[in-house]
Amino acid sequence: MTADEMAAVHARAFDQERAWNTAEFSDLLESPFVQAFTHAFGFALTRSVAGETELLTLAVDPGHRRIGIARGLLCRWLDAPTESADTAFLEVAADNTAAIALYLDLGFATIATRPAYYARKDGSVADALIMQRALTFGQRTE
Repeated sequence: MTADEMAAVHARAFDQERAWNTAEFSDLLESPFVQAFTHAFGFALTRSVAGETELLTLAVDPGHRRIGIARGLLCRWLDAPTESADTAFLEVAADNTAAIALYLDLGFATIATRPAYYARKDGSVADALIMQRALTFGQRTE
């Protein structure tokens, strides 16, 4: 999936917030620490460094949600070798109940909150939940 395609999917998936643009995706994809896990209708972008791996963004085209694409992308990330990472992190809007349920089901737990982290186009804000999960050298722990 190209940076242009990622930007288009991201814009459709995050219509309440400012979507990331092609240049932002291009810059991230050039980093040796960033991995892209792709599907025809979505992608996960992650960064792994210093024993940690972080989900930077996960986007699925709204017309193709709730059929397992996000779960599949996340499982590919969690199963990927990540330079001996022993912890996985992510941030999610506190009002994104579908995503939170998925992350909890995959073993993530909330460890902190960032108040008013996400600014919405309508002027409202949403807290960010910081979630983490233990890994064993790049492999999921059950």
